[in-house]
Amino acid sequence: MAGHVRTKTGSRLGTGPGNTCGILTVSGGTIGRVSTYRESAVVLRVTKLGEADRIVTMLTRRSGRVRAVAKGVRRTKSKFGGRLEPFSHVDLQLYAGRNLDIVIQAESLDAFGSVIAADYSKYTVATAIAETAERLTSEEREPSLRLYLLLVGALRALADTGRDPSLVLDSFLLRAMALAGWAPALTECARCNRPGPHAAFHVAAGGLLCQDCRSIGSARPAIPTVELMAALAHGDWNTADAAGGSSRREASGLVAALLQYHLERGLRSLPMVDRTQPEPGPALIVELADQIPVTDIGVVR
Repeated sequence: MAGHVRTKTGSRLGTGPGNTCGILTVSGGTIGRVSTYRESAVVLRVTKLGEADRIVTMLTRRSGRVRAVAKGVRRTKSKFGGRLEPFSHVDLQLYAGRNLDIVIQAESLDAFGSVIAADYSKYTVATAIAETAERLTSEEREPSLRLYLLLVGALRALADTGRDPSLVLDSFLLRAMALAGWAPALTECARCNRPGPHAAFHVAAGGLLCQDCRSIGSARPAIPTVELMAALAHGDWNTADAAGGSSRREASGLVAALLQYHLERGLRSLPMVDRTQPEPGPALIVELADQIPVTDIGVVR
């Protein structure tokens, strides 16, 4: 039944907030008592299932990463198929299945997907952001509220501001690594905590190294590059927007190396990211609200 399912009494199942129970009927037959719940979620990716259905992988506000079946969404008459595209921010009603949940209702909260899909640079960046969010939530149904807020903020920054998508991506990656416990040392030595600035940067050591702790194989990034990475990690967008192209490229390389080291393999979508951006002009007038360090890139409504 497209858009919703009905209880035995004929009323819609789970229209109120929170968890509810009802008797589910499909095609006139009762299949038993089910538990329903309501969630806000960001769609990370979709996979075809059968002729008309999809499996939707999403990061939810309270339940972490969840996979659910959206029945009939590939049909032209589907009531909520367009709301379950990648990068969509949606309010869902679901009921819990044995292996996969089932989407009952879907309402759009933010139509990020259509705006992002219309711009190649934004689309490739959003794809890398979504893959990172999925990789960092290896266990299904493990609550990841801070990562969810960070993800929504990053997608809002891509869709609603004029920021360089590459900067948004690197900021998201640095903050996501911080949430996972992998924050790089960008202002002090990663081994002895001696205050910087320091010239050496070692990925396996976790960031900057002082002269005494420097290891073989350390890189020597330019000082503006390290300053840019620190600005992206802490939400200093005035500094980030003013960074030159060489600093942005070098910072992107270091961020990607850090992420690959911690994940033990690279992101499949990262090589596809379009990094060809013009030199930045004056600082953007539109700012991300509050610029909360680590927990958010934008505003989550």
